[in-house]
Order: sequence, then C-alpha cells, then structure tokens
Amino acid sequence: MTNIYEQGLDRNQANYVPLTPLSLLSRVERVYPDHPAVIHGKLSYSWRQTTERCRRLASALVKRGIGRGDTVAIIAPNTPAIFEAHFGVPMAGAVLNALNTRLDAATLSFILEHGEAKAVITDSEFSPLMRSVLKNTPRDLLVIDVHDPEGPGGESIGQINYDDFLASGDPDFEISLPDDEWDAIALNYTSGTTGNPKGVVYHHRGAYLNAISNIVGWNMAHHPVYLWTLPMFHCNGWCFPWTLAALGGTSICLRNVSADAIFSAIAENQVSHFCGAPIILNLLVNAKDIDRKSFSHTVNVMTAAAPPPPSVLTAMEEDGFKMTHVYGLTETYGPAVICAWHPNWDNLPPEDQANTKARQGVPYHALEDLQIMNPETMASVKPDATDLGETMFRGNIVMKGYLKNELATKEAFAGGWFHSGDLGVMHPDQYIQLKDRAKDIIISGGENISSIEIEDTLYRHKDVLEAAVVAKSDEHWGEVPCAFVTLRNNSDTTAAELIEFCRTQLAKFKTPKHIIFGDLPKTSTGKIQKFKLRARAEAQ
Repeated sequence: MTNIYEQGLDRNQANYVPLTPLSLLSRVERVYPDHPAVIHGKLSYSWRQTTERCRRLASALVKRGIGRGDTVAIIAPNTPAIFEAHFGVPMAGAVLNALNTRLDAATLSFILEHGEAKAVITDSEFSPLMRSVLKNTPRDLLVIDVHDPEGPGGESIGQINYDDFLASGDPDFEISLPDDEWDAIALNYTSGTTGNPKGVVYHHRGAYLNAISNIVGWNMAHHPVYLWTLPMFHCNGWCFPWTLAALGGTSICLRNVSADAIFSAIAENQVSHFCGAPIILNLLVNAKDIDRKSFSHTVNVMTAAAPPPPSVLTAMEEDGFKMTHVYGLTETYGPAVICAWHPNWDNLPPEDQANTKARQGVPYHALEDLQIMNPETMASVKPDATDLGETMFRGNIVMKGYLKNELATKEAFAGGWFHSGDLGVMHPDQYIQLKDRAKDIIISGGENISSIEIEDTLYRHKDVLEAAVVAKSDEHWGEVPCAFVTLRNNSDTTAAELIEFCRTQLAKFKTPKHIIFGDLPKTSTGKIQKFKLRARAEAQ
C-alpha cells in the first residue's frame, strides 16, 4: 500500500534548504546591521561591515580559483581575520583549516600537505614560523599576510596583504548556501601525541546545529558580549563564531590571554560570556590584586577540556562568575555534553554544588544520544556511578570522519557509535562523569585508579596551584601514581607533606608514591600534556 504522505509532497527549494551557519550571517546582516560585531583594540566593525568583509574574502578567493572542496588554512590569534574566515572561506565553497599557533613547523607542514591546502592566511607574528613551514611544504600556495595593528608586527612572506586581498573582492558577493548540508565546512587536526595528527572533518549541518545548541544549552540572550579567551583554531572556537552571528553578538578579540587583559575586557566592555579551559580559570582565581578589575554584572563562563577541579569551580563562583561545565572532543564540534543545572541544586552546600557541577552531564540538545558502554560488548554500563565504561556519542554533531583515513574512521564508528576513548561512569540520574582517558587509567596491583580523583584531592591542598597524575612503572605493583605539582608562589610544602595529605583523603593504594615539582607542559588550549609527563616520570 502506498504511503499517502509520500505522494506529491517532494522536497523543493520552497520547503527544504540545507542547514548551514552561513544562513546566520545573512540574517544578522538583515536584522542587526548596525550592531557591533567585532571589537579589536581601536578597531570596531558592525555586522554590516563584517558581512561585507566576509563577502569580499569569499569573492577574492573565488577569483583565484578556490571553490568547493578546496582547503584554505589560516594561522592567527583571535583577531578579526580569523573570525571573518569562519564565514568567508565556506562562502566560497571551500573548507576552513584553522591552524594551531603553537604547533611546530614540521607538524604544520604535514597538515598543509595532508589537507591539500590551496591558500594560507598568516598573521605576521608567525612569519618566521610559516617561512620555515612553507619551505618544507611541496605545494604551490597562495599566501596572504595579515598585518594586525594590535600585533607585534612582522615581515611579509606572501604574495598579498590581507586588506589588499579583501579590497580585490566584491562587497556584494552572494552568500550562497552549499548544495548539500553534508558538505565539509571545516577541517581540524587532533593533537597527535603519537605519530601524525588526524584531520577531523565537520559538515555544515553539524556546525549549524552546534551553534544553535550553544544558545539553548547556555541560556544565551540576544546581543551577548563574548570575550575570545578560547582560541578560534580550537574546534572552530567551539562553534561560537557562528553562535554569535545567530544572536547578533559582539566579539571582543584578545590576541594574548592574561589575567589583566581578561579583567580589563570584562570591566571595560561589559563582557557577558567567555569560554576557557581550567588553565584560564586558574589564571583568574590566582590573579594578583593589581591585575584584578571590579565588575558588578554577571559573567557567564563555559569551561571544558580537562575536568575542572571542584575547588576551582567554587573559587570562580565566589569571584562572581557563573560557571557552566561542558565536555566534548574535536570529533564532536567541541561541546556536546553539558552539566545541565537543576534549580533545587542551588540549595546544596557550596562544596556539593561544585562536586555536582564537576560532572560532565547530559547530551547537548543537538546530540542524539550519549552512553557509557562496554567497548567489547557495546552494552551500556549500570547507572550506579561505579561501573566503568567508555563514553560513546551518536548524533548530528559527530564529525564526518577522519580525512583520508578510512581505517581510523571505521574504528571510531564501530558498532554505530563514536568511541571517545574517555572512561567514565553513569550516575543514577543519567548524568555521566569522566574518570580518565583510557590511556591514563593507572592499574596498580590489578586495581584501576583514576588520575582525576587524585588530582582533585591535590587541588584541595591550599598550596597546590596545578596538579597532574600519571602512571609510573613499578616492579612490584606494575604501575603506581606519580603526581606532578606546581606550587603557589612562596610555598615550601614538601613532597612528603603532600603525600601525607593525600593519604588522609584517599585509599592507601591510590595515594601518589612520587611527587615531582615544576611547571606542567600544556597544549595551546590548556590541556596538560600527560604523554610528556609519563616520559618524565619514567626517566626519574
């Protein structure tokens, strides 16, 4: 029998349009053309001006033969150029590859070659680095120099200046939508701790949906003032360039992150929102009095990356910041899980509130499902906050796959779920909580030990500024916990004192057997590089 709902009801241009964040730019230009879109030092652009600049960028790229399926890379701090690239590049039909500014020349050369870049936009601060990169990249690239007036300066290494490049474009270039929302919009590379990084491909549909999920999950009103502490090269700034277009928001650019710069921006620009890893939170709660600026309004902060210690969340709340904890990966467009807050939790004691907020939470609105599963049987674990399994994702904000790596893509999507590699538990209320990366779990005498649990304990010590725990080989136990600790200034706390402190808080077998003091190596997004710490521990 024929389904009556499949007769004469075909999709057409009137009733079906591919989802893409480019639609959000068209709308904000129409609705809020004169509202400030970008503020960068003395520079300020309205949404009309920003959209025109994006049109010019797209047009200039197309004039040089760049279009659908081509890759355009950019290496820049949080400036107007990289914000504009999030719209201008896909408007040309191309794919944006925002490069991590802290990568070495060899890795960047690999990325440009692997992603088959046709053009690269480079901030002059990175000219020495990019000269070396281009020397070792066997590609004929269009190189565009950005000379930011707020930057430190630098030499030109390309064929044309960014402003001249924009001037060559058409200010009335049409914002055309992709033929298929499954078309690629961005290419982001994972931080390869062993071997080369993998290229994660995003599609227009996922970028649009996560941009909207940010709004709903974070209860964002129109016209937020958003401070760019999170690098836009990290998961395309968690999709917030596109979120801000949807809301007619204002971007406050920040080339260099410091406590003084953040507090000044909050006070001077009435910043309402910013995102950052726990390293940013630590920077603020431990800021010197001279760097602090008073503010009377609420500042909403979204944090992710490494699970934030409850003690840091508490300190941020006490300083006037309203915290939201999210979780995700490069493969999930950034945030895909949120610790959705219940009003009755406001009645909990502050420490219990922080512990509750430290959980990763529940699916983002655009994520279809989130489970903790046994990766061997693909069965969900018991929701008892104890049974350990792997965090699995399914939905429209999961990547297309890994570029030119079918085997890795197949392995990541085995069983119809994205395998994150993060180990966690499911609480009875269906909120998940991470316990460790699969590679970071410590197995001592046959017992699994969560490095996160030990780190949270160390953070409760008054003299600990930062802490990270890894496994160290041991002849008797197989592995034992080894803690790396950065102390606060002027602290004379000893390793023995910290071990004794942990012993009063943890089971004996979980207590660190070694404490090593010093600064912790981090990625550009604030994640502690545990692979370096593991190597250092084994060398001791």
